[in-house]
Amino acid sequence: MEEVRESSAWVARNSSHVTIDSSGIEKVVEKMKESIPKVEWDYEGIHYFDNGPLTVQYLFVLDALNFCFWPDKDLNYDHLAKGLKDALLNDNSAFDADRLQKYTGPQLRELLKWPRPLPLEEERVRLLHEVGFELERSFEGKASKLVESCGKSAAKLVALVTRHFPGFRDHSVYKGHQVFLYKRAQIFAADLWGAFKGQGYGEFNDIGSITMFADYIVPAVLQQLGVLKYSSTLANAIQDSSEIGAGTEEEVELRACSIYAVEKMRELLSIKSGKQVLSVQLDLWLWSVGVQCPSLQHHRTLSIYY
Repeated sequence: MEEVRESSAWVARNSSHVTIDSSGIEKVVEKMKESIPKVEWDYEGIHYFDNGPLTVQYLFVLDALNFCFWPDKDLNYDHLAKGLKDALLNDNSAFDADRLQKYTGPQLRELLKWPRPLPLEEERVRLLHEVGFELERSFEGKASKLVESCGKSAAKLVALVTRHFPGFRDHSVYKGHQVFLYKRAQIFAADLWGAFKGQGYGEFNDIGSITMFADYIVPAVLQQLGVLKYSSTLANAIQDSSEIGAGTEEEVELRACSIYAVEKMRELLSIKSGKQVLSVQLDLWLWSVGVQCPSLQHHRTLSIYY
């Protein structure tokens, strides 16, 4: 996880299109009155949970597919989470490793009860196949075995996921430097921690090592709060809903500067409150603010990573 922090800090120091406003961070932290507004994991009631290995399997499948909803204006994360939950309630073998390797695009749509092709549908199917194949090859077909092998370390779980599953290797090259972001691998650890309330499969002795999850909602919220500032070119591109290419300087800066800004918010909150503050909790609050704001203008990038 230090790779994520260090490479994001490097981007923030060398950024051309996105800057972090430290006075903006101070204002937001001041308004929070030394504590993060409490947001419960699954406050929407849309996730599958049975307190056992099937929940782990569900969350891993969910986080393998948790990316790029914006091209279909009616589709969002809730549809994915609830659609997969309903599919599992209907057939508890729906996510068995051998079946994950066989899904087609139309079958995935049917599983989610979605009436038309999904954004990046072929990629979603490819990633399901990859998850099924590698779980079967290395973890007896069970995501719970993957989690058990990390020894209660969220950082080790992220490393294991990115080592075994190429579709989770969320990194870029920026101005000649490798930048590690690992949004979906980290969110898997955070989802386990949130779902199991830090117990059982969700018990990690280093949950503080997880950073925020660099997507397209949280950067927009940080910009609205005055924490991030954009160049006029980037601001216009977002305003005009122009697509920003994956791996471009602008796209990497939006994500990496968000990670760095949330780390700075976390540090300041920790100092002011005298308590441990988790980036996971800050991210959940920022994301919940964003999804409740339909007019929020975010950047648009076609990517399998977020």
